[in-house]
Amino acid sequence: MKIRFAAIAVSLLMLLPSLVRAQDYERKYNILVERVGPSGVGVETLLDNWAKAEQDNPAMLAAKFYFWLTKAQSSEIVTRPERKYLGADPVITLKDSTGADVYYYEVLRYDDECFRDAMASVDRAIAVYPERLDFRFMKANAYISYERESPDMALANLISLVNDFYAGKEKWTYDGSAADDKFFSDAMQDYCYTFYSLGTPASYEAFRKLSEIMLEHDPAAAGFMNNVGTYHMLVKKDFKTALKYYNKVLKKYPDDSIAIKNSATAARRMGNVKMEKKYLQMLLEHGDDLDKLQAQGRLDMLGK
Repeated sequence: MKIRFAAIAVSLLMLLPSLVRAQDYERKYNILVERVGPSGVGVETLLDNWAKAEQDNPAMLAAKFYFWLTKAQSSEIVTRPERKYLGADPVITLKDSTGADVYYYEVLRYDDECFRDAMASVDRAIAVYPERLDFRFMKANAYISYERESPDMALANLISLVNDFYAGKEKWTYDGSAADDKFFSDAMQDYCYTFYSLGTPASYEAFRKLSEIMLEHDPAAAGFMNNVGTYHMLVKKDFKTALKYYNKVLKKYPDDSIAIKNSATAARRMGNVKMEKKYLQMLLEHGDDLDKLQAQGRLDMLGK
């Protein structure tokens, strides 16, 4: 027994130098980044040495990704005719010689070679830690920023992730905690919102496709049904199809205030006052205080 304990003690003592070294690299990295930023002078050398000491350390893998991603980025000011561009407000608005507004936006540009290195870094992290959603999200977020108007690779990456998640082969985690179906569904809804906010034809399609792939795995998900209805109402101006989706939601969840509000909007745009009043009355019952106030005001305008 004494010999066994002695062997364990020796093994632990042999591990201590590597544990101290790992903590030391991470501490040095954090101090250096505070001074020079994630891709500043000296960071690459430190990361190379850290990788030699611990090639699979998750903090090191994440640091390498952010090193190459920020190194790839530069910004420029562009002018656009829209009051919003890619979901952002202009940094400044000026007048041209005719008195018309000119909108100036700050946008990110990427060096393709450095961006490829960033993707290689996060792919390595995903290969080593396939169950970690944070690495999957890092990759998707980078693609969204890189592609801007046409988030095709971001969408393909997210659809692949959705299929992986529901295949049930991994015990998924995020930030060290277990990630359940609700957490994942909420995260995909956030991505749907991001795609919609970009406001381009390709991003609207990504909004629809991601919502539909989520519905394939969770047919009862009200949020994604509402998304598809909103796509048809606001993007395609197909109010009848939009109402079909909203009514699917209300059949399952009669008190879903989002579906009720959207149905009232669709009915209004169709010019169907009787139908609009029906949904406004439902909103008086199931909406929040602001919804009820607005619904009552609209009913008063229409005349009960």
